[in-house]
Amino acid sequence: MSQVALNIERVTSGYKASVVLRNLSLSIGSGEAVALLGKNGMGKTTLLKTIMGYLPAKSGAIHVDGLDITRLPPHRIARSGIAYAPQEHALFQDLSIRDNLRLGLPRVSVFNERFAEIEPIFPVFKTRLKQDAGTLSGGEQKMLLVARALMMRPSIILLDEITEGLQPSVIDRLADALLWERGRHGTTILLIEQNVPFALKVADRYAVLKQGEVIEQGDAKHLGAAASIFDHLRV
Repeated sequence: MSQVALNIERVTSGYKASVVLRNLSLSIGSGEAVALLGKNGMGKTTLLKTIMGYLPAKSGAIHVDGLDITRLPPHRIARSGIAYAPQEHALFQDLSIRDNLRLGLPRVSVFNERFAEIEPIFPVFKTRLKQDAGTLSGGEQKMLLVARALMMRPSIILLDEITEGLQPSVIDRLADALLWERGRHGTTILLIEQNVPFALKVADRYAVLKQGEVIEQGDAKHLGAAASIFDHLRV
């Protein structure tokens, strides 16, 4: 593995007295994409919220490029170079597309430069920057979440079920966007997915989470990976 970008070491986390993650360890190399798979309720979203500081780790440590972020507040973690696209639509519905995209930028003056980079991937926004985000379709809102994350030029992107409820054409566009981002900026990606074909297209490796623990990891391009993953995702 290349230099470690995100290192999760024996992390236990959950909600108040309820433990969801149990001594979970996972390392992701710089520029690598890892798909975290598993049935609902296994702790996938809990892991992302713990990384971002929305849930405190009860034990263990999380490092980003060697920096210990375990006890940092969410805004400090975001400033360390992590962008998060949550499963729920975390958009400002009454603000324009432009204003949503501007959130998280280091300064307003870089907007045109950053938008020019992502516009070929998300051409739907080119002539609609003044439109309120709340008027977009579900698929367009998902694309806006990803576009906003890319505008930040993060070193790490965390993506939670971004394909849920989307049409195949939109899913293909999101896959292209993530592959483009990795190719151009070497961004590290951790994505949670139920859509296994999408996950295997984007990711280098997969990890399967069951009852708060990583029970299997492997090469996402391995011919036998899909069958093994589907076994773990059966209800």
